[in-house]
Amino acid sequence: MDDNFYRIRRLPPYVFAEVNAMKAAARARGEDVIDLGMGNPDGAPPKHVIDKLAEVAAKPTAHRYSASRGIPGLRKAQAAYYQRRFNVTLDPDKEVIVCLGSKEGLANLAQAITAPGDVVLAPNPSYPIHSFGFIIAGASVRSIPAAPGDDFFERLSNAMRFTVPRPKVLVIGYPSNPTAYVADLPFYERLVAFARENDLIVISDLAYAEIYFGDTPTPSILQVEGAKDVAVEFTSLSKTYSMAGWRIGFAVGNARLIDALGRVKSYLDYGAFTPIQAAACAALNGPQDIIDFNRNLYRSVAMCWSKASAAPAGPSRRPRHRCSPGCRSPSASTIWARWNSRRSC
Repeated sequence: MDDNFYRIRRLPPYVFAEVNAMKAAARARGEDVIDLGMGNPDGAPPKHVIDKLAEVAAKPTAHRYSASRGIPGLRKAQAAYYQRRFNVTLDPDKEVIVCLGSKEGLANLAQAITAPGDVVLAPNPSYPIHSFGFIIAGASVRSIPAAPGDDFFERLSNAMRFTVPRPKVLVIGYPSNPTAYVADLPFYERLVAFARENDLIVISDLAYAEIYFGDTPTPSILQVEGAKDVAVEFTSLSKTYSMAGWRIGFAVGNARLIDALGRVKSYLDYGAFTPIQAAACAALNGPQDIIDFNRNLYRSVAMCWSKASAAPAGPSRRPRHRCSPGCRSPSASTIWARWNSRRSC
């Protein structure tokens, strides 16, 4: 059999799969492994979320195929979250869709809107799916700086002026994984104006919306007037509610992009297990104590990591978001939490 598969030739081994293989081999040799790989929360969701999962799973009718776009109650719950958190009004029927995690949603959106040979702009470095979701879809990816600022817009402008074919999509993600860069509302205002002027689709990955360390909450691009004309935004329950394995994420924003994603998903999946979607409703609509708990946990972990790595957090080095200068991926927030529980920092 010819195993020279076209798309596989374009994909290097997935970094986290490689790390997991190395970890498994070391443990098979009897070695004690401290896992600083993929950020994988080791806390549990709130009790009322697990109770709702068990309650709905006990119903005989709950085990049928679900809805690919997400059950109506969950789409309404996500719209309500955006209203109270960002003061952004969303139509749950046309501007919200439930994904099997934001990673799956972004990859399927790439399939929906990308033609072979299209050019997509993505930050470098960035989370792998930001680039490889589009590479899988047949696009060519051009890099732009990960840090928001004047250099970002200079490189973005040059890419639009000199790249052939003209870039169609821009992917951003703040707070950024793995760099921990953050963006403020004026950045998004400038970006939306640029995207509207250049007919550029903007995909914003806001998976770490609630993991901020300062006094200013993370903004959403959809807070900018006119952003829905060009942008769609992905969020996730993974880090916010310690529900990484549940695989619940959302895409919200531009109705045409949401509809395109929904059409592709309708061919590929029947949605998340209904009891999981019902429990996700309970997470979004119920008590929100876990958000502050997780944020404070990650903050203390980052500060401890800063001290442990001999990088004291002075005025210019204090972590602003989920990572400190010595902790450049969410993995340290997850892994060192357990380490810290046995040591005083």
